[in-house]
Amino acid sequence: MRTSAYALLAIAIVAEVVATSALRASDGFSRLVPSVIVVIGYGISFYLLSLTLKSLPVGIVYAVWSGAGIVLITLVAALLFKQIPDLPAVLGMGLIVAGVIVLNVFSKVSAH
Repeated sequence: MRTSAYALLAIAIVAEVVATSALRASDGFSRLVPSVIVVIGYGISFYLLSLTLKSLPVGIVYAVWSGAGIVLITLVAALLFKQIPDLPAVLGMGLIVAGVIVLNVFSKVSAH
């Protein structure tokens, strides 16, 4: 069950990254197609996120979802929008990833 929950979480993360990328293109929700992608993407993301909470602890789910989302949206921004992170940004994201790993590997909360 945990494996399928993590698969749903991965899809939720991808949907959130797509939605966040489209949010920039929506131009304040003034463009229809990107705005629809935003609403659908976040809807899918939150729905799948809610399903993962049936078998995984909320703290773990949210840490993985937000941490992975931060890293992936930064990669998308670098590739699509030429918004290249500087060294402090990369170091900060490294700390976020390290925190998520510590939470998943060493925390007793993740075992429940």
